[in-house]
Amino acid sequence: MNFHYVSAAVVGLSVVVALALARPSINLRGDRFKPLTYEEMTPPQKTLIDHLLAGERRGSTEGPFNVFLRSPEMGDAAQQLGAQIRFHSSLPRKLNELAIITTARYWGAQFEWTAHSRSAAQAGVSAAVIDAIANGKRPTGLAPDEEAVYNFCHELLSTKQVSDATFKATVGVVGERGAVDLIGAMGYYSLVSMALNVDRYPLADGAKPELKPLP
Repeated sequence: MNFHYVSAAVVGLSVVVALALARPSINLRGDRFKPLTYEEMTPPQKTLIDHLLAGERRGSTEGPFNVFLRSPEMGDAAQQLGAQIRFHSSLPRKLNELAIITTARYWGAQFEWTAHSRSAAQAGVSAAVIDAIANGKRPTGLAPDEEAVYNFCHELLSTKQVSDATFKATVGVVGERGAVDLIGAMGYYSLVSMALNVDRYPLADGAKPELKPLP
C-alpha cells in the first residue's frame, strides 16, 4: 500500500474527528420556535451557545435559549445577566430561589416552575411553602427573611408597587443591594417565563404540568 495514500487518509480522518469533537453537542427543545442544530446556526447564534456551554450552567441549554437564539445578541446579554442573578446574587440561595418560584408561579411558567421548585427545595425552602405558592396561597410559617422577600415579590408582582413598610422590611433583611437583586431576579425570570410561555416550551418527556390554573 502506498505510504502517501495511507498518510493522506489518516490526516483526513483526523480532520473529520477533530471537527466532530469541536462541534458542541446540544439538545435544544421548542414548540413554536423550531429547535436549531449547531450546524444551521449563524456565527452570533453559535457565540451564544458557546458562551452557554462554557459558563456556569454546566453545559445546559434548556429553557429559553432556543428562543433567545432568534435574537442572539440580546440572548447572549440576557444569559450573562441570568448567570449573574443565579450564581452571583448578594441574596442567599434560599431567598433567591424563593423569588424565582414566586415569579414563575405569577407567570404560570411550567418549565421554570418545575426546574426551580426543585432548586428551591434543595436550597432550604420548605415543601409547605413551595406547595402554598404553587396553589396561589400565601405561605404560612415563613422565617422572617423569607417573609420579607415573599412580601416584596408578591406585592411588586401583584400591585406593580411596593409599600414603604414592605420596602423598609426588605432592606432591613437583605440591604439595598439585596432589594435591587430581588428586582433583577423577578425581571430576568419574568423575561424567561414570557419566552417560555410564548414558545409553549415543552416539558421533558413523561413530565406533567405541576401548576394548575388559578381562579
